[in-house]
Amino acid sequence: MNYIYDNNDWPKMTWDHERLSGQLADVRHRQGRLIGRMEGLGFSFRNEAVLQTLTEDVVKSNEIEGEKLDKDQVRSSIARRLGLDIGGLVAVDRHVDGVVEMMLDATGHYSDPLTEERLFSWHASLFPTGRSGMTRIAVGRWREEQSDPMQVVSGPIGRERLHFEAPEAKRVPGEITAFLKWFNGPPAMDPVLAAGLAHLWFVTIHPFEDGNGRIARAIADMALARSENSRQRFYSMSAQIRLERNAYYDTLERTQKGGLDITLWQEWFLGCLARAIEGAERILAGIFRKARFWEAHAQKPFNDRQRAVLDRLFDGLEGKLTSSKWAKLVNCSQDTALRDIDDLVKRGVLVKEPGGGRSTSYALGL
Repeated sequence: MNYIYDNNDWPKMTWDHERLSGQLADVRHRQGRLIGRMEGLGFSFRNEAVLQTLTEDVVKSNEIEGEKLDKDQVRSSIARRLGLDIGGLVAVDRHVDGVVEMMLDATGHYSDPLTEERLFSWHASLFPTGRSGMTRIAVGRWREEQSDPMQVVSGPIGRERLHFEAPEAKRVPGEITAFLKWFNGPPAMDPVLAAGLAHLWFVTIHPFEDGNGRIARAIADMALARSENSRQRFYSMSAQIRLERNAYYDTLERTQKGGLDITLWQEWFLGCLARAIEGAERILAGIFRKARFWEAHAQKPFNDRQRAVLDRLFDGLEGKLTSSKWAKLVNCSQDTALRDIDDLVKRGVLVKEPGGGRSTSYALGL
């Protein structure tokens, strides 16, 4: 089987610019529109959106590889590293901290050069114990010849299907040198197209024993941050790739088994990016709704307890809101909770849900 890197002119990959021009213009328009909406929000709401987006990105990037991270730990790690004052912080294990550290370095320092040492640090962050599952792997260095052939396979033992075989380990240093020279060089194309190319190129080199997909997605996010000249992330490519996982792997395999024309891959990447930006509108809907509410009620008095519980409702409070739950959330008496609630019901901010008696519950009336 010949792979894309077996072509004589590798890595000179090309695509049909005319065919992609409409998609690229659409994606750039969506990027600008979303960033414009976010800039219209207050500082605290933007930070909340960044926290929510990065949490989703880290969790979903690992899910693509079949690894589930604790979402509360990821959120807490990101909040601590960004210096965000949020409630409900939990203890974080070093593996989660490492994954978060890699992503924040990629997007937070997007304008810094990407170097071998930086890639080694990212890899070490992903595997702080030196193991992938139960297997010891080479961490913080390129894969070595004893790992050859490095293959991506699926299916039961004895009936495996080979999806891809990476270049021999002895080729990796030279391949990475060429990749980094291009990535750090003067821009030669639209940075969104560069993000798609960077993702494909790195994951095709497959320089590490494990973690190549996650690092490739971090590199793509770094390039996308460059395209927006912003370290703040308001959409998650990884979350969208997770939804389209089968199409992602199918398009990747077809491209890696083809020639140097990667139009198919770039089409899919641009489409996935457009859907990721569209999905951000849904993911961040609660934040937009909350921002509109507080803006509309900026001149109206709410006490601290009311503000705290309303924020929890906008964030998706688990279970029904009763006077007892209100009292527990803000550490007040049942009578105080009822006074707070009655005031908001009279103002139309809360409404009683069907039912009644001792278990009366309330919802936002907006």
